[in-house]
Amino acid sequence: MKLFLDWSSYENAGMGDAYADIPKHGADYAKAVAVCIGSRQCEQHNTKGVMCPSYRVSQNPGLSPGGRVKLLKAALNAEDDKAFFKADLAEAMALCLSCKGCKRECENEVDMALIKAEFLAQQVQRNGVSLRRRVWAELPRVLRWPGLRTLIIWRNRLPWLARLGESLLDISAKASLPVPAAQSFQPPTQSSLSLSSELADKQVVLLVDTFNFYFNPAAAEAAQKLLNAAGYQVHVATPLADDEPDRPLCCGRTYFSNGLIDKARQEALRTLAALQDYVEAGRTVIGLEPSCILSLRDEYLKLGLGEPAQKLAEKVLLLEEFIVREQTAKRWPLAFQAVPGVSKLLLHGHCHQKAVGAIKSVRKLLKQLPDLQFELIESSCCGMAGNFGVEAEHYIDAQAMAELALFPALRAEPEALLVSNGFSCREQIAGAGFAKPLHLAQVLCLALPSRD
Repeated sequence: MKLFLDWSSYENAGMGDAYADIPKHGADYAKAVAVCIGSRQCEQHNTKGVMCPSYRVSQNPGLSPGGRVKLLKAALNAEDDKAFFKADLAEAMALCLSCKGCKRECENEVDMALIKAEFLAQQVQRNGVSLRRRVWAELPRVLRWPGLRTLIIWRNRLPWLARLGESLLDISAKASLPVPAAQSFQPPTQSSLSLSSELADKQVVLLVDTFNFYFNPAAAEAAQKLLNAAGYQVHVATPLADDEPDRPLCCGRTYFSNGLIDKARQEALRTLAALQDYVEAGRTVIGLEPSCILSLRDEYLKLGLGEPAQKLAEKVLLLEEFIVREQTAKRWPLAFQAVPGVSKLLLHGHCHQKAVGAIKSVRKLLKQLPDLQFELIESSCCGMAGNFGVEAEHYIDAQAMAELALFPALRAEPEALLVSNGFSCREQIAGAGFAKPLHLAQVLCLALPSRD
């Protein structure tokens, strides 16, 4: 089996353990699968945590991380490599939402999201790329098409057009597709950022991901305003002049999560090249979208990109992590004020925020807003998970996941301000008829001290 990702960190996993049950085939990938010890912790019936959305709605042990491990081990132990492509394994892996809950909540840190990425790459190598998967993967380029916004608006308005999309691409006609903003993010005219070491604490690089760039530019604008107000010089990361300068930087997650690892690596190299000088000069890279920005700290390390990826991973922070870090270091000068007209706030955390513990930073910041009562919704995945929630065969599952805790919590507090940093989460919430949540950057901008 030719592996597409770097699994060398599992080289010594289970070595010397007679009970490790490492499959015969798959090399270090098989060792990553065998990390699971079969404790069935992923089948616990509790309301906290993320793990495992598909098990929670189905109560099917085969759809838990442990259940997937059993199927993967059987396939990797088989002498016939066709076992790795059987329908039961493919279905079980398709219902993994790559939420990363198991990586944080499993006592042995089974990384099913990464295991699935390798599985999809193997599927693509053997079976090719379906049209729907190609569309999802190529979103960073598709979103540049003239007329796309108008097409999506009409598709959402006209049932017959939605049904046509379902027949052609298996995109559920019941789901509303996200509409790009009328005006995408406009990077400001900016002078070159000085790379002097003396300025490292007051200069930052803002990486505006594909989804905030095209769908929610207000969040990027709010982040820039917030950082400027705190006295930081903000440089918005842009591509190098000889590398598609008219296309925004992209982390490559859409390719990664659809099995096109080589293309994901190309996008990663493009981003690494654009950020290299800033990273070498010690500048912090700040991002807004959890799944995109945390790719730079996690998935990039599995793409075989060497030391540049490791250095970047050490300098990348989500906006909330950066602000809390600066507050701890006594470098953040602003005290937030009350948000006018808001007394109750509901916070829905993105799965990947929860997986790295970044929700703690969000909660710490919200606690600083005067006269505000806020509540973290104790929920698993919202069910959207990138493109999962709009796929015809997964739409019902996605809605069931949202109904476990998220939607009931929103119905119980109809007047509360909603906050969610995840693009997919916001679309799942808005698609169900609730008010569209704000990004934390927008809320904190509303709480900036007034300038009298």
